[in-house]
Amino acid sequence: MMGYDKAQARKGERRTPERTIWLWTWVGGSLGGFVGMELFRHKTKHASFKYGLPLLVIVHVLVLYWLGSKQ
Repeated sequence: MMGYDKAQARKGERRTPERTIWLWTWVGGSLGGFVGMELFRHKTKHASFKYGLPLLVIVHVLVLYWLGSKQ
């Protein structure tokens, strides 16, 4: 999604709304969003993404760990 949005930005075409990007990262794509952000150097100047995505990755890892430890 980050790569697609970056390509759209370069072409000056319709972009993916930040709200949509956040929705998918919250649903479980935080690691992919973070990797895409770094790989495509996209949204790296936005504080909400620069600090929010790594924090969300940590939250997702902790939730997965907690769910795994319950068994």
